[in-house]
Amino acid sequence: MKVTLKIRRFNPEKDEKPWWGEYEVEAEPTERLLDALNYVKWYVDGTLTYRRSCAHGVCGSDAMLINGRNALACKVLLKSVGNKVTVEPMRGLRVIKDLLVDLEPFFEKYKQVKPYLITHSLTPEKERMQSPKEREVFDDTTRCILCAACTTSCPSFWANPEYVGPAAIVNAHRFIFDSRDEGREERLEILNSSDGVWRCRTIFNCVDACPRGINVTRAIGEVKKALLFRKV
Repeated sequence: MKVTLKIRRFNPEKDEKPWWGEYEVEAEPTERLLDALNYVKWYVDGTLTYRRSCAHGVCGSDAMLINGRNALACKVLLKSVGNKVTVEPMRGLRVIKDLLVDLEPFFEKYKQVKPYLITHSLTPEKERMQSPKEREVFDDTTRCILCAACTTSCPSFWANPEYVGPAAIVNAHRFIFDSRDEGREERLEILNSSDGVWRCRTIFNCVDACPRGINVTRAIGEVKKALLFRKV
């Protein structure tokens, strides 16, 4: 099939404003969008810039806006998007060049929620035990790959960059509900603000955008519920 890629281009070193580049690629319907982008970069225009790494939907580095929806270029098959594809950088973050955005603010929000196991009690002689049932409570949110697709699909984040964002809340959820963790109150306090969990307006864009199928809105709702019913 012949595919026309319409890619939003921008090089701050020479462009006053973004512009659209169009490229025709001959590809198989079962090939991925990432394959088509690689073809353009390797054989047509080497200046095209975007992130890519594992190419198997694990690292999350090639998240971008594809036909108006956030997705991983390595997971989108060309047959699912047709022979005319519009590709843009994710919204809400500064564009460094072309499809490459500055993820530093995103990771700063991630760090704010202390996304690691916190313990204050003495270290046990053996591992900290956990039952399958206890693990099941937060199993969904362990699948986050930090691609930023959920956060950059969120209108609340577009309107207010100070909002901690869905991805940070998902990673806070992963530890708030971990039976081995002892930092629950610290994280809940961080999220209990107008720029924290209460900024979510339950629009569900994040659920649609997540390439790992995480029920992001449900996780956010569970954090809200934990705040409402916690013992202070």
